[in-house]
Amino acid sequence: MRAESPGPQHEWLDDDAGPVVRPYTLTGGRVRSSADGFDVVAYVLAEPAADPDAHPELHPEHRRLVSLAARPVPVAELAAELDLALGVVRVLLGDLLAKGLIAVHQPTAAAYLPDDDILKAVVSGLRAL
Repeated sequence: MRAESPGPQHEWLDDDAGPVVRPYTLTGGRVRSSADGFDVVAYVLAEPAADPDAHPELHPEHRRLVSLAARPVPVAELAAELDLALGVVRVLLGDLLAKGLIAVHQPTAAAYLPDDDILKAVVSGLRAL
């Protein structure tokens, strides 16, 4: 007789094969998000009136993303929390964004990038040491 492993048991887990639901089934075979790419450090926040229950076509992972995004959370943290590949999470977030359930706040671009001449001068200075 085999002892049960500790922790919650799920129907979608298989001890031999791992998760039965493969990532490509969660995304319907899509590898790109319907929205423009999500930066790894972009923050996701659920819309105040977000109700994933109003969308029966959503997967449990979609619903979990909305619940995790009740506070601002980076895309990378969402992927880690769900234990899914970043590409899969980006596709799922694109679905949620298209339905108006989340807002995405991209990081601001660097306001100042050093001039090439300055970088060359720094490199020359370091070589002189």
